[in-house]
Amino acid sequence: MSGSGHPGEGGVVVERDGAVLVVTIDRPQARNAVNRAVAEGIGAAMDELDGDDSLFVGVVTGAGGTFSAGMDLKAFLAGEKPHVPGRGFAGLVERPPRKPLIAAVEGYALAGGFEIALACDLVVAAEGASFGLPEVKRGLLAGGGGLLRLPVKAGLPKATEWALTGDRVSAADAHAAGVVNRLVPDGEALPAALELARQIAANGPLAVQGTKRILAEGPGWPAEEAFARQWEVYAPIRASEDAQEGARAFTEKRAPVWRGR
Repeated sequence: MSGSGHPGEGGVVVERDGAVLVVTIDRPQARNAVNRAVAEGIGAAMDELDGDDSLFVGVVTGAGGTFSAGMDLKAFLAGEKPHVPGRGFAGLVERPPRKPLIAAVEGYALAGGFEIALACDLVVAAEGASFGLPEVKRGLLAGGGGLLRLPVKAGLPKATEWALTGDRVSAADAHAAGVVNRLVPDGEALPAALELARQIAANGPLAVQGTKRILAEGPGWPAEEAFARQWEVYAPIRASEDAQEGARAFTEKRAPVWRGR
């Protein structure tokens, strides 16, 4: 991966690859469990992604061959809360970024780790990866958005079974249910996610952000208001410089140069 990088808050590494921001949970000795420092690091990275006009897409992954085993239970027992005000658990689940976010999953994505992946727009997973919401086995429930997002992505019957049993789900089963977008050989999740991110980043950034917003919010709009609300998102994008550039580049048979305005 080319580009520059910098250490984020404790336990998180942030790197740039062109217009892509790569955020790595870096606590392999703890299976990348999320403590307060990790939550703050991810939250800061999401602020950076949304706040920098040169960044178009984000990728979240884990170091050492695993994604994340979820909330750090030792930190939890010590009274630590792995939340960021306004963004929730892991600095992400209650307020994902405006820009597209891809999870690159190797190994375990369990409990809060699965909820981080579910908060992303797309999931690229290695064939050996596994997912699950085992909170019920610990006397807890999946309060980081898993119970809200999983039925939308996997359908209510599968989501109910997975959440009530707390059992692990193979990457193949998660892919078949629609939770995983792309299934790749072990060790290839991050390269494949970067390839997907670059493909998205080649498109108009305002158009991509508007598309993400409509996909996320549209299902909750009353049917009689849906097209009017869609127009509120679409109108400023249609009037943007990027829309003119996209049309001009097409007619001139060249790649567009996006300015995000």
